Amino acid sequence: MKTIDIKGFKENIIERADYPLDKCKTILGKEVTAILGYGPQGRGQGLNMRDQGFNVILGLRKGRSWDNALKDGWVEGKNLFEMEEAAKKGTILQFLASDAGQIALWPMVKSCLTEGKALYFSHGFGIVYHELTHIVPPKNVDVILVAPKGSGMTVRTLFEAGSGLNASYAVHQDFTGRAKDRALATAFAIGSGHVFETTFEKEVTSDLTGERSVLMGMIEGAFRAQYNVLRRHGHSPSEAYNETVEEALQSLYPLINQRGMDWMYANCSTTAQRGALDWAPRFQKAIEPVIEECYQSVKSGKEAEIAIESNSRPDYRERLEKELKEIADSEMWTAARALRPLRPGFKP
Repeated sequence: MKTIDIKGFKENIIERADYPLDKCKTILGKEVTAILGYGPQGRGQGLNMRDQGFNVILGLRKGRSWDNALKDGWVEGKNLFEMEEAAKKGTILQFLASDAGQIALWPMVKSCLTEGKALYFSHGFGIVYHELTHIVPPKNVDVILVAPKGSGMTVRTLFEAGSGLNASYAVHQDFTGRAKDRALATAFAIGSGHVFETTFEKEVTSDLTGERSVLMGMIEGAFRAQYNVLRRHGHSPSEAYNETVEEALQSLYPLINQRGMDWMYANCSTTAQRGALDWAPRFQKAIEPVIEECYQSVKSGKEAEIAIESNSRPDYRERLEKELKEIADSEMWTAARALRPLRPGFKP
């Protein structure tokens, strides 16, 4: 374990060396991990555990997810079962269905939570907003969380590349006295890089705020705004796209990823440095109140209520596809599809 000190705030970081594979297998040796759901997180976490030799099974409904699991090498009757059968077999139930799916499946899952089992989440949503989800675990089970800091696809691709995605962990309920070890062993079994401690409430609040802000919502809005301004003033689609998106993703953001914002500034022209440094405070002043409003909306449960209502509609999928099609058909992303293949070495 490494203690880091960030301007006086001390935080413990759990590394792979603290939970090597042999130790994780010892902790989970008698466990059967049942992954319920095969969306991006279920698939990524499940395949990583399987590849590392852990006793992991899938619980799915027959249909598209079941067929995808068969293509990935899961074997019916061996490590692929229908949902309820897997939930009964598992001692650690990784509840990785969507938030709306968890609400629908909860009565069945709850009935399979016999004494001493562990209920595992990768998102604090169901537990924190229990007044909306009605997910209230029995007192005689462990309730734990491991939340990878990225998509399930990235969980898988970074594992395959020999690295790993960082994750947070939390213990909501420790009935057996082994909840923390169960959580941390599973964190490294799914291929995490390093792990830091949080709570269910802090995880869901930071996660929902981030998704709506810097990670997804705000960045889409910023891309749109700059692209539209450039086009409105006569710049071509290719110029507007390259200056807004291509340069960010291909050139500047990778520099931030390598060593931070200061490193990116240090590797730009002096003119770019000066402009960015002068304008950053103005953008911060404009954006921070919006993010604060977003945070309060998440904290109050309003965003959870909106998400549950939307995702529970019978026409949810059709509405989503319509919204995504509008984004895909916008001029900016139409330009992206035309210009990306021109990158040297482009792979679709």
